[in-house]
Amino acid sequence: MKKLFGTDGIRGEAGLFPLDAPTIKTIGSSLATRLKEKLGKSPLIVIGRDTRESGEWIEQALFDGASHAGADVRSAGVISTPGVAFLTRSLVADAGVVLSASHNPFQDNGIKIFVPSGRKLDEETERLIERDVFESTTRFPPTTATGASEPGDEDGLRECYLDFLANEIGKNLSLSGFRIVIDCANGAASNIAPQLFQRFGATVTAINNIPDGRNINLDCGSLHTESLQEEVQKQNAALGVALDGDADRSLFVDGKGQLVNGDGTLWVLAKYLRNQGRLQGDTVVATVMSNIGLELALKSQDIELVRTDVGDKYVLEELLRTGTSLGGEQSGHIIFPELSLAGDGLITTLCLLSAMNEEGKPLHELTAGFQTYPQILLNVKVKEKQPFDEVATIRKAARHIETQLGSRGRLLLRYSGTEPLARVMIEGESQSEIESQAQELAGVIRETLGS
Repeated sequence: MKKLFGTDGIRGEAGLFPLDAPTIKTIGSSLATRLKEKLGKSPLIVIGRDTRESGEWIEQALFDGASHAGADVRSAGVISTPGVAFLTRSLVADAGVVLSASHNPFQDNGIKIFVPSGRKLDEETERLIERDVFESTTRFPPTTATGASEPGDEDGLRECYLDFLANEIGKNLSLSGFRIVIDCANGAASNIAPQLFQRFGATVTAINNIPDGRNINLDCGSLHTESLQEEVQKQNAALGVALDGDADRSLFVDGKGQLVNGDGTLWVLAKYLRNQGRLQGDTVVATVMSNIGLELALKSQDIELVRTDVGDKYVLEELLRTGTSLGGEQSGHIIFPELSLAGDGLITTLCLLSAMNEEGKPLHELTAGFQTYPQILLNVKVKEKQPFDEVATIRKAARHIETQLGSRGRLLLRYSGTEPLARVMIEGESQSEIESQAQELAGVIRETLGS
């Protein structure tokens, strides 16, 4: 069976399979049908989208398919991915659907589906939807006029999410006299993010907050923080926040203009939560891509770092399996299971601001003690993806490097999930040493498995 769903839903170029209108209608119909079979009743589905120009017609196609199969569909309009996850829970909806390709350029789009808990759709239902798409012979009526919401419904749903953030997540937060700059990435939080922090009394400067359908993530947001760093220093702000297109991740800039990535954020929040007695098991969950500097910094505070495969899906699974309370990725995708099972850039920002407020320290002081170690990543084209441990020369070279690195460095050797590439990543105290080690190991891989 061919697959449509990846670790982050369905993604592709808008207008091309599987994000063409007929296929999207089939996906909507299949989702509604499968939910109806499981629940024994017509399902309630909530839809939200980011600011891409393709968002409206994709939403209409999904609405047509789902409503044709008997679903009650409500639209929140332009709203963040975690906003849809929240509404799915609060409305006791049977599914929430986000139309976004996160940090990708505007030509792309995607379909991500949440269940009422806020977790992503289970794989069994994904496989059923894929089967329905590839076997479909259904013909839908022509697209009708937009009817996914009652008038005013979108504003009301977004206000519910804003109230949740302000009154529950940030209920004791005061930002009077606090200057903050927010890069909205011309994305889903362009309206809601400035409103949120103004509610707490902050002086807010918003940049890249005028989406035109094509400028989402364009030289801005969490992938391009240079303009934010400049603006923070220009405004003499205490904090800069860089969101991505669907606002499920956030990176930060301290008052000195220095970038703080997801690893630095986890370091600050781990200490903050433990001081409050809220860091369950004195453990933080991150992925194999988090810098060894985070692991060593946490270890100095007797906090354990548990690593997972790359992807917020795997971070969440480990958080729920172990009952721990903080996890995330270097990209700025942070999860607090007690607050939300979806990564939320605005929740992360509120938690970081609470740490700054309660500790009475600027961000650059809170990040002290965390040092990012030099890193190198090399890609080697291979003709086959044979397990590395089964190739004696690669195994020997890798173990030699690991011995050289000791406890102050790290080797990560893995294959790309989508390309015929072996990835060699090494972290250590000396840039020149790790570059030499990486080149040596890449050479061995090239000789044995290279194409």
